[in-house]
Amino acid sequence: MLNVPSQSFPAAGSQQRVAPTGQSRNKVALKPGHSLLDWIRLTKSGRDLTGLRGQLIEVTEEELKKHSTRNDCWTCIRGMVYNVSAYMDFHPGGEEELMRAAGIDSTDLFDQVHRWVNYESMLKECLVGRMAVKPNPALQGSVSSLDGTVNIVIHTKRKIPSAGCAVVDLQDDILQVEMLLGKMSYLLYWRLSSEVQGRVDVQTAHSVGKVQVCLHKSVKDKWTKVGQPLEHHDTFIQCKDRELFYRECVLVSKTDITHDTQVLRLQLPSGSHMQVPVGRHVYLKTSLQGTDVVKPYTPVDQKLIPPSQCSAEMGSDLHLMIKICPDGLLTSHLANLPIGSSLSVGGPEGSFTMRVLRDVTHLYMLAAGTGFTPMARLIRLALQDLTSIRKTKLMFFNRQERDILWCSQLDELCSKEERFEVEYVLSEPTDSWKGRRGQIDACMLQNFLERPEDSKCLVCVCGPTGFTELAVQLVRQLDFSEEEIHIFQG
Repeated sequence: MLNVPSQSFPAAGSQQRVAPTGQSRNKVALKPGHSLLDWIRLTKSGRDLTGLRGQLIEVTEEELKKHSTRNDCWTCIRGMVYNVSAYMDFHPGGEEELMRAAGIDSTDLFDQVHRWVNYESMLKECLVGRMAVKPNPALQGSVSSLDGTVNIVIHTKRKIPSAGCAVVDLQDDILQVEMLLGKMSYLLYWRLSSEVQGRVDVQTAHSVGKVQVCLHKSVKDKWTKVGQPLEHHDTFIQCKDRELFYRECVLVSKTDITHDTQVLRLQLPSGSHMQVPVGRHVYLKTSLQGTDVVKPYTPVDQKLIPPSQCSAEMGSDLHLMIKICPDGLLTSHLANLPIGSSLSVGGPEGSFTMRVLRDVTHLYMLAAGTGFTPMARLIRLALQDLTSIRKTKLMFFNRQERDILWCSQLDELCSKEERFEVEYVLSEPTDSWKGRRGQIDACMLQNFLERPEDSKCLVCVCGPTGFTELAVQLVRQLDFSEEEIHIFQG
């Protein structure tokens, strides 16, 4: 039995932000001899770029803060610390942009622009070391070993959402169990004592916050311990600081949703079990023309509201709703990918936590195109699990009627559930269209975003960058605070 250490979570208003409309990342003209190729030559020159002569150290927060000047600039990305002083003149965003990261954990800044940049390779020669992990409160743990099974029980000390929070991966004799608790990640990581079968069973008691992982022994012998702890075992850190873990999944089916959108069903390996919290996304990775291509997708359920007798908790399968773009490198590949093919799935990741829904009475969603995908499971959560939410409303923007995702399911839900409303807006409607026309503007939002007396509102936004920036700007103009807005990104 393992008790996850307590942690004070960040305020609900600490979600990712988008820049105000019109602002974007600036690029500067690099000096001659400071191209990417020149940087690569410098890193291979043998010059000491860290100032530590090849020694790797453990860096505390206090030490990191000391290195915050132009000529002595350290920064932390996902738990690793780099001396980027030598990179100043090579950075496409310029010195001013890079100095924003000086002496701090810059993971969030990095993710706003560079999420898929291979920084580990580019900054390998600048690596100073790893951030020191703060010690956890002592854990009291025990493992029950029966004749044929080993059971690992984890108590999270909090109620677990119905979507779950456990991600388990068994590969050969390595077991990794990650608990996604708000913005925090708790990890158990062992090399197992003895051989086990290549499958795991996971049971979750949501109301009491208990997760049980069951391993099946290959030989019925007595285990005195799970195994040898590996690096990062028993650590409790922010999710954004945890490295992405990929597992190989199999494409088992494709289902057409619209003329250009499909739901791909991916089966996880028998040793993997993934409970993706609502609002989180995963990453698809595949190699195309010798290069790894990575893109985030938010899982959906098989249906908008699964049958009550069918568990919507994700485990062995993932359902990803993907728009096939003719000029999209990855989506074109996915469209032609045969059933039975393999895809790497990394994550889950994302900034959304259940805390932003605390005491919310009116949930509003503004979605454009496939920006609907994070809203799909959020709608289910609001209607089935959160009785405090009195009204859930979706304003769904598309070009044409044929582009509306799960239109019939949304209409059916609207007719059956009085707490749910949906309003469609088309920018290129036919003459027969009787609904709203045009693009998002202040007038339509003013009518849509009601503020009844004694209400607590949350507005969730997702869509293409231009749509998201404009939507957030308009919502702010209607006097919604930062804590009342959540932006799905990634």
